[in-house]
Amino acid sequence: MFVATAAITMLGSCTDMDQVPEDRLSPDTYFRSEAELAQYTNSFYTLEPQVGTFNWFEEESELMQHTTLPREIMGSRPLPSASGDVGWTWTTLRNINYYLQNSGNCTDSHVRNRYDGVAYFFRAYFYYGMLTKFGEVPWYDQPIGSAQTELLCKPRDSRDVIINHIIEDCDRAFELLLPYGKKTTEVCAWTALALKSRATLFEGTFRKYHAGKTFNPNSLSGDELLKTCAEASLKLMNEGGYSLYTSGAEPYRDLFATISPRTEEVIWARIYGDQVGGKHNANDESKTRMTGLTKRFVNLYLNSDGTPFTDNPNWKTMEFADECQNRDPRMSQTVLCQGYMQMGQTKLQAPALKSTQGTYQYIKYVMDDSYDAYNSSRASMPIFRLGEVYLNYAEALAELGTLKQNDLDISINKLRDRVGMPHLSLTYANAHPDQYLMSEDWGYPNVTRSANTGVILEIRRERMIELAMELVHYNDILRWREGKVYEKPFYGMYFPAPGKYNINSTKANICIYTGNKPSGIGLTFLEIDKDIFLSEGDHGFAVRFGSDAFKRTWHEDRDYLYGIPVNERSLSNGALSQNPGWNDGLPF
Repeated sequence: MFVATAAITMLGSCTDMDQVPEDRLSPDTYFRSEAELAQYTNSFYTLEPQVGTFNWFEEESELMQHTTLPREIMGSRPLPSASGDVGWTWTTLRNINYYLQNSGNCTDSHVRNRYDGVAYFFRAYFYYGMLTKFGEVPWYDQPIGSAQTELLCKPRDSRDVIINHIIEDCDRAFELLLPYGKKTTEVCAWTALALKSRATLFEGTFRKYHAGKTFNPNSLSGDELLKTCAEASLKLMNEGGYSLYTSGAEPYRDLFATISPRTEEVIWARIYGDQVGGKHNANDESKTRMTGLTKRFVNLYLNSDGTPFTDNPNWKTMEFADECQNRDPRMSQTVLCQGYMQMGQTKLQAPALKSTQGTYQYIKYVMDDSYDAYNSSRASMPIFRLGEVYLNYAEALAELGTLKQNDLDISINKLRDRVGMPHLSLTYANAHPDQYLMSEDWGYPNVTRSANTGVILEIRRERMIELAMELVHYNDILRWREGKVYEKPFYGMYFPAPGKYNINSTKANICIYTGNKPSGIGLTFLEIDKDIFLSEGDHGFAVRFGSDAFKRTWHEDRDYLYGIPVNERSLSNGALSQNPGWNDGLPF
């Protein structure tokens, strides 16, 4: 999308605010034609996630590690002093509201409705991002200028106000955009419904899991929001005309290894190329940039018969070649496993363990080797897709306690059908909650203890597998109140001793050693405590970020929200309150 040439002004503080320069853009002479409306609203697409924005396809978490650890995971993010430090920026919102204030200049209602719908969607999308990051924020539905200090210095509105406005704007966008059909790389009615599904699931479960805690001390209920999520999701499932992509021998892998989005399933995508969006680094990152998936993530994949891999008493000491066998096919379509050949190749490719430091190499988004050079990848990135809507629907009903087997059959089990996995049984899951997924060391122990605990855990498992590397997991951790998971060790593959290993080859191709370097041809050598670090010294799990320099501390009473920038609080003379746990030294 190209950015409109209209002037962009910043809503950055309570007192520094300029109106749009009239010599460059006047509402009296602009917003009259479809071309002008399209040009102006195209600038809103800068809100699309960017590769590099919390590292989209390398989203750091307990499931995936990159070159360094972000401050969000380290627990060391500072209190921001200025608005630009953490995204407390309102420029695009002002442009959206300015557009909505003036789009009536276009007398063609058919044209105007389309672009008004785009504007309402992006206002909802903007505020969803602010809600997940800051919680309570001021709600503005008009462009604010420097003369309107009483509005610029208004207090933050409640989470109730913000989420209700998000829902209202999604509903407006849906109704206005519905006549214009489906658009995969532009906003359409179904994009708005997908956002409504995502936002209400986030807020509904955030309220549930934070009830009685720092960020929801009054235990504000999220049940109505979860009902709204289920309704929006079901409407999209039944009426949107989308279906899961199921073509080819490896449909899950092929869903992401494509330049053009798979329009059967993808609701909204960001595309890449010389003319649009630049390119990204998925191929090169997979092989050479110290990015790796963790043992915790790989453990989530069920056996091919539907039983938990971690029910095997030897799972902790199982070597790579063995743990790849007879698993959910999505594992070998996301993780470089035994038998992997890159697209267009006929030669087995081994994991780049020197780069991953013994963690698992991802292959999601990886296309053929013509895209291997730095920043050459063009795989499209889904922002919303039907698979997520299925998961939202099932999780909302499970948390409400109203989930039925048929609900699983029209959602989760369709995802399993795509890859030939056995169906999830509501009765069986609830009768046999997975103790691994509830454990303090490896699981998500804050899950609600109820009759539906087992199926909630299985839906979470499905979500983490299905939506891996799609920039949703960090917000899942926030809403589940599971930030303490970042304090746990980040483990990779298990190695029982120094020696030679066959990692996806016809013969040994990896040598892990200590002391003098052994001899050998066709081997990649990894020296212990230099190229690879093992949990028990000369054996055990490979460890990422295990030294004291990477000690992680999650502050339960602070880190689920960012702090409000100090200068913004000061300029507001205390009208803007600070988030819990952030002491900025101001007297108000």
